[in-house]
Amino acid sequence: MNPIVLIPARMASTRLPGKPMADIHGRPMIVHVLEAARAAGIGPVAVACDAPEIEAAVTAAGGTAVMVAEDLPSGTDRIERALAMLDPGGIHDTVVNLQGDLPAIPAELLRAVLTPLADPSVDIASLVAPVVSTEEAAAPSVVKCACAFPPGVQVAPALYFSRHPIPSGEGPLWHHIGLYAYRRAALARFVSLPASPLEIREKLEQLRALEAGMRIAVARVDHAPFGVDTPADLARARAVLHPGIAAQRETP
Repeated sequence: MNPIVLIPARMASTRLPGKPMADIHGRPMIVHVLEAARAAGIGPVAVACDAPEIEAAVTAAGGTAVMVAEDLPSGTDRIERALAMLDPGGIHDTVVNLQGDLPAIPAELLRAVLTPLADPSVDIASLVAPVVSTEEAAAPSVVKCACAFPPGVQVAPALYFSRHPIPSGEGPLWHHIGLYAYRRAALARFVSLPASPLEIREKLEQLRALEAGMRIAVARVDHAPFGVDTPADLARARAVLHPGIAAQRETP
């Protein structure tokens, strides 16, 4: 595999306007995400953005940014468009889609998301972590994945995703982490497909891939990283990301 990490970032956010530029210890959040991706060391990193201020912040931090159309329907469409601009020759056969609101994501999760692609039959890889409370299980904002891991197994097929607790019965529930690794051909196929009925019903675009017969597999990790969607989330990020975290990430 020859991966590239692409981070979609846009200024529009209903709950936290201008989210990518939110200040965390003197630097925009998007720069913290950029540094987290660099720390993983899995391949080059670029930001697919829709605003000059994001582009300027990324460039000032020594990163690569590409401006893509503001009216594309999703972050997945934005990374596919950015990939075509950054790598028209098709050097990178694997694309990691890292959301721009995960400033505290550990580097090991970015490495782990590539694991399911060791199976050549897998089109898209992602991650899950155990659901740890009844509140988490019931929360519609926490997407659950129907999957099962036999003893000693770390990768499993993803059979369905829902905002409701699935599957029923006794046993663990799995919190889906919105981090993806696509085979390049799978990404191209995915964005060419129309929105599917279950995708529209659940408001989960990964169901489009499953309905089209694409295979998604997930690797299990211990904990789900938190995203920044609200002012309270931003306060938590500021508490977690102390000022010295960047230096720690850049240490080999």
